[in-house]
Amino acid sequence: MPEILKASEQNLNAIFSDDYLFTIPVYQRPYAWTSEQVDELLDDLRTAASRDPNSPYFLGSIVLIKTEGSESDVVDGQQRLTTLTILFCVLRELALDDAREELDDFIQEKGNRRRGTQDRFRLSLGKRDRAFFRDNVQTRGALNRLLETDAPRLSDSQDLIRQNARRLRDELAKLSHTDREQLETFIIEQCYLVVVTATDRDSAYRIFAVMNDRGLDLSPTDILKADIIGAVARADQDEYGEKWEDLEDGLGREDFRDLFAHIRMIELKTKLRSTLQADFKEHVLEKKDANLFIDEVLEPLAEVYEVVTRASFESHQDAERVNLYLRHLGRLDNFDWVPPAMSFFHKNEDDYESILRFSRHLERLAYGLFIRRANINERINRYGDLLKVLEVGDDVWKADGPLQLAPGEKASILAELGAPIYSPYSRVMKPLLLRLDSALADSGAKYDYTTISIEHVLPQNPADDSEWRRIFHDDEEREYWTHRLANLVLLSFRKNARASNFDFARKKDEYFQRGGVPPFALTTQVVAKEAWTPSVLEDRQRILIDVLREEWQLGCGSQNPEKEPL
Repeated sequence: MPEILKASEQNLNAIFSDDYLFTIPVYQRPYAWTSEQVDELLDDLRTAASRDPNSPYFLGSIVLIKTEGSESDVVDGQQRLTTLTILFCVLRELALDDAREELDDFIQEKGNRRRGTQDRFRLSLGKRDRAFFRDNVQTRGALNRLLETDAPRLSDSQDLIRQNARRLRDELAKLSHTDREQLETFIIEQCYLVVVTATDRDSAYRIFAVMNDRGLDLSPTDILKADIIGAVARADQDEYGEKWEDLEDGLGREDFRDLFAHIRMIELKTKLRSTLQADFKEHVLEKKDANLFIDEVLEPLAEVYEVVTRASFESHQDAERVNLYLRHLGRLDNFDWVPPAMSFFHKNEDDYESILRFSRHLERLAYGLFIRRANINERINRYGDLLKVLEVGDDVWKADGPLQLAPGEKASILAELGAPIYSPYSRVMKPLLLRLDSALADSGAKYDYTTISIEHVLPQNPADDSEWRRIFHDDEEREYWTHRLANLVLLSFRKNARASNFDFARKKDEYFQRGGVPPFALTTQVVAKEAWTPSVLEDRQRILIDVLREEWQLGCGSQNPEKEPL
C-alpha cells in the first residue's frame, strides 16, 4: 500500500528553501493573526534564543498536500508561514547590505538562466491577498513604503499584515545589529516545524484540525470552507472561492461565523446538537450541492443577515421604522431573534408592510423574553417554533401563535416592570431604558453616544443630613422607590459618585443638564420637575409603565384598550 502521509522535523533553513514552494489554496481562510499572536511568537523566540542559542525550539506543525516537485498546498499552517515570511522580510529590510542578500534567499527562490527558471517567492498567499503581499511585503524595498505611507483602504487580512509587519519592525529595530544577527541565526538554524505531507486532500484533512497548537484556532467556517469549496468542480473553485471571500470580507470574520450558526438554526430550528460543522454537514449541506448552497443559501442570507443585524433595511416606504425596531433588537444581550428575522425578511423581501409588521411583533416578543429573563432553552424553543411556522407558511399572526405574547406572559412582563428593576449587574436595565426613552421621544433617536450610563435621581445612599432624608423620611419608602423605573434616568457621560448625592435642585442644574439640554427624554422630564417626592415618583411610575403597556400592547385597561399592533 503506497505511503500517503509523511512527517518530518525540519528547521526553517530547510523549510524556506528550494525544497518547498508554498501556495495557500483558494478554500483557506485569509490571514488572521493579530498583534497578540505576533507578540507571543517574537517574545518566545527572543526568550529561547537568549536562554540557549544552541538548543532546538519547536514552532508547531504544518500540513501540506504535495502536488508536484517542490510545490505544496498549505492545508494547515498558513498563519505561521505567513508570519515567518513577514519576519524574514522585516529582518531583510533592517539588515546591512551584505546580509540582505542572504535573508532574501528565505523569501524567494532565485531563477536560473540556464535552466530557464525565473525568481519565485517561496510563499504565495490566497488569490485575494497574493498581489498585495508580493508587491508590498515580499519585494525588496517595498515594505518600508507600506509602513511609512498611508495605504488605501485595505481588507481585514491586508491590514493585519501591515500592522504585524510594523509591530515586528518596531520591536526588532530596538536591537543592535549584532543582537539581531544572533536572533536571525537562532531562528534559521534552531527553530523547527513538524512538516506533515500528504498526497491527497482527504488524508490531509483528517489530521489538520489537531495540528494547530500554535496557530489561531480554526473557525468552524474555515473547516466548512475546505469541504464546500473542495466539493466544487475544480474549474469553478477560483470563482466560488472568491465569492466566499467576498462574503467573509464584507461581513467580517466573526459575523461570518455567526451567519453560519444562524443558517443552521433556520434549517434545524433547535439548539445546537453537536458542533456547528457537524450539524451543518449532516442537516444543511445534504440538501444542496456546494454550488447551489453558495448561490441560493449563503449569498442571499448573508445579505439579509447584514440588513437585520446592522439595521440597514431599504425600501420606498417605512424603512426607518423597520430599522428602528432592528436597532432596538440589536441592544439585547442575545441574538436568538436573528434567525426568524432573517427567514421572514428573505421570504417576504418585497412585502414592505408585512416586514414592518413582523419587525414590531418580533421586537415585542424579544423584549418580553428579555425582561422576563427567559433562559436560552425557552428562547431557542420559542424561536424554533416560530421558524417552523415560517417554513410551512402558516398564519404567523394568529393570536395563539409563537410570535404573540400570551396573557400570562403579558402579566409577567408588567409585574417585572413594576418591581425594583435596577441592579449594577443587570443586563436588562440599559436596553430597557433606551427602549422606553425612544417611545417617549417618538423620534427614532439612534443614541450614538460613546458612553451611556444609568443614574438614580433619588440617590442610593443619601447622606444623613441631606435633603433626601427629609423628603423621604421613611427609610422603607425611600428604599421602595430607589431602584424602580420611575427613579432612573440616562446620562451621556460617566456617573460621578459625588454628584450622584447632590440635592435635587443642584443635581438638575449641575449634573443632569451638564453641557445643555439632556439628550434623553427620560432625563428631560425629570429636569422639568420642581421637586422629587414620593407622589411625583408614583405618578411617573404609572405613566412610564403605561407607555410601555401601550407600545407593546401588554393588556387591556380603561385608558389602554388592547389593539393589535399594526
